[in-house]
Amino acid sequence: MSIIIDGGHLSVETLERVARGGEKVELSPAARERMRACRAMLEKKIVAREIMYGVNTGIGEFSEVVLTDDQVQQFQRYLIYNHSAGIGQPVPEEQVRGAMLARVNVHAHGNSGCREEITDTLLAMLNRGVTPVVCNKGSVGACGDLAPMSQIALLMMGEGEAFFQGERLSGALALERAGIPIPGLQARDGLATINGSNLLTAMSALTLVDFDRLLRQAEIVAAMSLEALLANLKPYDTRLHQLRGFPGAVRSARAIRLCLEGGELLGGQVKTKVQDAYSMRSTPQVVGAAHDALRWAREQVEIELSGVGDNPIFLPEENLTLTGANFQGSPVSLPMDSAGAALTMVSVLSERRLNRLLNPALSVGLPAFLTKGAGMFSGMMLSQYTADMLIVEQRILSQPASVQSIPAAADQEDFVSMGMNTALKNLQILENARAVVGIEAMAAAQALDFRDHRPGAGVARAREVIRRHVAHLDVDRPLYKDHNTMAAVMASGEILREVEDVVGSLAE
Repeated sequence: MSIIIDGGHLSVETLERVARGGEKVELSPAARERMRACRAMLEKKIVAREIMYGVNTGIGEFSEVVLTDDQVQQFQRYLIYNHSAGIGQPVPEEQVRGAMLARVNVHAHGNSGCREEITDTLLAMLNRGVTPVVCNKGSVGACGDLAPMSQIALLMMGEGEAFFQGERLSGALALERAGIPIPGLQARDGLATINGSNLLTAMSALTLVDFDRLLRQAEIVAAMSLEALLANLKPYDTRLHQLRGFPGAVRSARAIRLCLEGGELLGGQVKTKVQDAYSMRSTPQVVGAAHDALRWAREQVEIELSGVGDNPIFLPEENLTLTGANFQGSPVSLPMDSAGAALTMVSVLSERRLNRLLNPALSVGLPAFLTKGAGMFSGMMLSQYTADMLIVEQRILSQPASVQSIPAAADQEDFVSMGMNTALKNLQILENARAVVGIEAMAAAQALDFRDHRPGAGVARAREVIRRHVAHLDVDRPLYKDHNTMAAVMASGEILREVEDVVGSLAE
């Protein structure tokens, strides 16, 4: 059964189902009626020669240049040509698919004024697997993602390039093979396809899904380390966090306790200190703060996915054209900068627990660097070096892009969001965080091998999953393969799925 797009609420999960899962989509009849009414109003205004930005005027610094009737018909073509000015590698197909879905939902409101053939072409490309080739750099996040979205719009003229059935083809050939007619561009069609922050928002939506999954795995790994370090678990009593009131901390404390249930440490059968170091007792506050940051980011991203991000905007019921800046990416860029910094913060905490696992002065009786042959062997000593390098890179990447505006277009566009920079650097932060948490997971599994008490059921299952992929480090071996394997395991979500099969959802 198809997902119905009607201009209403579009969640990050629904976007993921289409972008990654390939679910079919269709436009609601009510959305079609709104789009037709808007187009009819626009065409009347064109005939009446009402001045409308980007319809019968130039754009940016040229917004005061009024076009002739003949130029109106040709302008959209040249608009797409000159805005297809990005650079870099192709954006992953799932991200482009997410951007196309987001643009369809904008059109479905009936305030963009394009012909429904344009929206239908986007839908057909989604449903038949035609994904435009889009360069990953060139957008400043206002007026939306003009450069990358223009590479999508090129296909509306049978131009550009696209991926189809595993091949990179000309846009014309990809559409022909998929049986999709070329709609061409008429007045307003081109600008209505590109004038929003749809790519950076789709990238952010998918990133938030991945951030959340990694945070839940970071909680599992924290539980493993706490088990191995014989932590005092009173700081994980949810009543403590309920008294303070932060929902993320309550959620995190509950998730970690779930992983420890059924074990002797949580059961009080293992001797612990009266109070542990911050890295062992403040995990709910730190990871919880990250959950709270992601919640705000998600709210902002879903508002953008569900709203009318376009310029100009047409109100058929009032016969009105409004020009503004609903393409501005700052409402997404700012919270996503915060989300990236939050994941870096969690990675820093992860490395501090890793340090306690490896340092014999702090590890409560574990062998130095988790090796029985200290001196002859160095165990996981160098794993910490790798984690530290990644964290420094994450700290650099956590500098917010949303404050980095550089004026463009002869200062007509004198403040831009730089939201694409946020989206791109968050992908790198995610990659690094998976590696850092994966290295902690590997060390925690190694440490648990040296303990003889019964761990919690969730912790035990997590160690089982790790041991399927990485063997116990008995004697030194090259660890780069293990590090890369653990990063891939984190990306796959295998640990999360299997632990939740045992203990229930960690997200509730």
